Amino acid sequence: MTDAVLEFPLKEKVRNYLRVEQLLRLMRSSARSQDPQLQFVFFEQLFVLLDLVERLDLRTDILKDLDVHEKSLVYWSQHPKIDSDALDQALKHLLAVRADLKSSTRFGIDLKDDKFLSGIRQRFAIPGGACAFDLPNLHYWLNLPADKRQHDFAGWLNSLKLLEDAVSLNMSFIRERGSFSRKTAENGFYQGAAEDKNELIRIKYQGDNNIYPTFSGNKYRYAIRFMRFVSDGDQSSATDADTPFSMAVC
Repeated sequence: MTDAVLEFPLKEKVRNYLRVEQLLRLMRSSARSQDPQLQFVFFEQLFVLLDLVERLDLRTDILKDLDVHEKSLVYWSQHPKIDSDALDQALKHLLAVRADLKSSTRFGIDLKDDKFLSGIRQRFAIPGGACAFDLPNLHYWLNLPADKRQHDFAGWLNSLKLLEDAVSLNMSFIRERGSFSRKTAENGFYQGAAEDKNELIRIKYQGDNNIYPTFSGNKYRYAIRFMRFVSDGDQSSATDADTPFSMAVC
């Protein structure tokens, strides 16, 4: 059996963290590709990410969360059975990331000022606007030697390293709050109540039985409905079978 994990945010800031994670993951994956055509994905996701960070105050949210995580680590340091070395490493990493954030400028500002990127960004907002006749400079770049392209990718990704580290650190603390426990969705349906401190629901389910979970709710109550997957164009329908799964409330 293949287990799949689906994550559902209960708060808007966590929704934004997950989006940043996904965009950065796609950027790194496409940057590693040896096919210049697949490297288009890097630029598409980069410009979506820049749009996201420009309209959100991610830095403030992250700093607030890091302060909360620091207090939690200090609290756990007083527990007699805690792994002191692991806790000290986690605390040092947190303090280093927070210090870098406080001394940094707005996320993505270096990329916004990059003349090559700024020269092609607007065309990516137009469907099909990145053709060779629209962006001959980009298509020239895509035919440069691979080592030159990888050098440029590394520089652009490095400009987002602090954002990536900060979001990854925050999400690791959030995910570690909850442990998976077995549940059953009777007739394919499960509902529960969330506490104010809960920010993320993680659902682990069998990914090869043609059933997937959907989620609705907010930071107070939530409902999970398992649906049958169809790929022939018909609309998915809810399953009425009792469905086992695992859930972590973080």
